[in-house]
Amino acid sequence: MDPLKSIAQIAASGMHVQSARLQVVAENVANADTTAKAEGGDPYRRKTISFEEYLDRESGLNMVRVADVGRDNSAFALRYDPSHPAADKDGLVKISNVNPILEMANMREASRSYEANLNLYEAGRKMRGMMIDLLK
Repeated sequence: MDPLKSIAQIAASGMHVQSARLQVVAENVANADTTAKAEGGDPYRRKTISFEEYLDRESGLNMVRVADVGRDNSAFALRYDPSHPAADKDGLVKISNVNPILEMANMREASRSYEANLNLYEAGRKMRGMMIDLLK
């Protein structure tokens, strides 16, 4: 197996999972302020994502992929709003369990990880170009 091709494949798998992570974070942020539509209903529940390492049999490389997109089962916050259609008898409305600060931290981390994989991919590409130049 070409080691420079391996670099590209490993970096691409890393970029793929970080892209999926950014999508989950974006969905969470977009729904951070949602509430239930009707009394007794639940608002948007924060999504979580986890990765796993696996052996790609075709290339023989250890790669990474999305293992699961799950739900955060932490409790919903309550807000007093007796005029809301989803308010209970005490006037409390459940609001999403998304913490925007946590999501921004996750977004930054995913962005940095994506960038690191992209730099790895570019370094491999440059090395391949240098090798081709040497063979001329």
